[in-house]
Amino acid sequence: MEKFLLLAFFGIAMAYLEAVVVVYLRKALGIIESESNIVSLENFPKRYIFIERTREVATILLLIILTLLVGETWLEKLVVFFWTFAFWDLFYYLSLFLLIKWPPNLTTVDVLFLMPRPWIAPVWVPIGVSSITVIIIAVLYLSPIL
Repeated sequence: MEKFLLLAFFGIAMAYLEAVVVVYLRKALGIIESESNIVSLENFPKRYIFIERTREVATILLLIILTLLVGETWLEKLVVFFWTFAFWDLFYYLSLFLLIKWPPNLTTVDVLFLMPRPWIAPVWVPIGVSSITVIIIAVLYLSPIL
């Protein structure tokens, strides 16, 4: 149980770090804090799209490496990955909201990933999926009954 608490904190710290990078990136590129990421993507220089894609790959690699180091069985590795990913995803949006009040609401459309091509959805989609992931893992995997 302590391991999963630490993994949650890892995901939260990773989310905050990524949100800070996005805040600086938006500022450096002159993106208005309240502007939609869809509009931002249209005006994003191609060079920075490539850099953003490499950042996404690095983020997923961090999660995979953590998973391989921490998980003992393949089931536990899978649970570790999704657990940490879910906390990262949830707290990424919370961090952005606390830092720049973005997204203004849960129906705001976001660019979730750029790999292999842009994934676009309202913010409630990743928040919902990540919330359900945390609940399912907490009930089915971390429950003392099982």
